Amino acid sequence: MDLDDLDKKLLVYLQEDAKQTTKELSYKLGLSVTAVYERIKKLEKNGVISKYVALLNKDKISKNFIVLCHVKLIQHKKEYVIDFEKEIVNLPEITECFHVSGDYDYILKINVKDMQDYRSFMLTKLTTIKHIASTHSSFMISEVKNTTAIVL
Repeated sequence: MDLDDLDKKLLVYLQEDAKQTTKELSYKLGLSVTAVYERIKKLEKNGVISKYVALLNKDKISKNFIVLCHVKLIQHKKEYVIDFEKEIVNLPEITECFHVSGDYDYILKINVKDMQDYRSFMLTKLTTIKHIASTHSSFMISEVKNTTAIVL
């Protein structure tokens, strides 16, 4: 789908605050409410907008201990990759998982309460997954930038 300048502006506004009304967006874009509504529906139908979510304050819900865990599989065989990925998607503590190139096969972003919670997660969940050769964990000291917005 080719996005025109108005689509791009609309997407920027929605990434800033998806709860804006079509009336508010129509004022910002200089379009009618109906035109904005139809553009949003078109973007949703074409999969440009995949879903709307609420972003939570990690401090307020006691999940502000962030861990980046690098995982290396025993071998990079297709069945090991498939098995590992099936297990990972079912662990709610893992908020992001990337299959990467380099020394490790995956990078996991894990949100837990504290070090004790992470230790429990490692011992009872992550290390029980078959085909893991090694892990390497880094702990967040401070959050410099965290955004969900994609530049258009």
